[in-house]
Amino acid sequence: MNAEISAYNTLLSPQDQELCDFLAQHIDRELTNSESKIWHRHPVWFLQENPIVGYTKQKKGIRLMFWSGADFNEESLPVRGAKFKDASVFFNHIDEINPEALTRWIQKSVTIQWDYKNIVKRKGKLKRIS
Repeated sequence: MNAEISAYNTLLSPQDQELCDFLAQHIDRELTNSESKIWHRHPVWFLQENPIVGYTKQKKGIRLMFWSGADFNEESLPVRGAKFKDASVFFNHIDEINPEALTRWIQKSVTIQWDYKNIVKRKGKLKRIS
C-alpha cells in the first residue's frame, strides 16, 4: 500500500481504518498497473494519469467513488454525481463490503473511462476514452 495512503488511513477511527485498509489493499490487488496517491486530500488510484477510484471519510461514512461509475450500470453504486459521470457508495463497516461487487466495479473502472485528466483543457467537457 502506498505510504501516503497508509498514513491517511491511520488518522481514521479503528473501524474506519480497517475498512479503508481493506479497500486500499483490494484496489491495489486489482489495479496492478495503477498509480495511487493522496489527491485533493484523499486516496485516489489513476490509470495513465486519469482518476479511476478513490475514497474519503465523510459524515455519512467512507465514500468509495468511481469517477466513471455512472456508466457501470450498477444499482449497488447508488450515489450519482450531479455534474459528471461519477458514482459512489457509502460504507460504515467492513462487513457491508461485498468483495465480489468491489472486484466487478474495479474491473469496470478499467474498461469504462471518461477522460478526467483533460477536463480543464476541454473546459469542463468529458470525453469517453474506453
